[in-house]
Amino acid sequence: MSGHVERERQGLPRNPVPTVDIIIEFRGGIVLIERANPPHGWALPGGFIDYGESAEDAAAREAKEETCLSLEGLRQFHVYSDPKRDCRTHTITTVFVARGQGELRGADDAETAAVFAPREIPEEMAFDHRRIIEDYLTRRWSPE
Repeated sequence: MSGHVERERQGLPRNPVPTVDIIIEFRGGIVLIERANPPHGWALPGGFIDYGESAEDAAAREAKEETCLSLEGLRQFHVYSDPKRDCRTHTITTVFVARGQGELRGADDAETAAVFAPREIPEEMAFDHRRIIEDYLTRRWSPE
């Protein structure tokens, strides 16, 4: 059972849960994963920050777990905090941008992983990830 669910069960204060998402630039596009767990759909790689873990370390860990890629040039992009961004609980995500290194493969809780050209990003995505990518493409897109 995750820590935030256990805190709610014990009647402890309910705080937003910190998460990370990573925009991975790879082979001229952006890496997306198809989620194996609800909510299903395409999403940026990412997940919950573990207790005692930095956001940067969580980004590198989640990228490796879900895509088998190592990250190079990790930099912070933006923070998204709309309480409705995740239907499971109130999360605050720190979004990072990095270049991916290695052989792309979906793993852990990712059914698959694929590279999408900026004009081919799926319309329907999990969470607020479509908005995050649109913000990124508007502000920062520079293919490898």
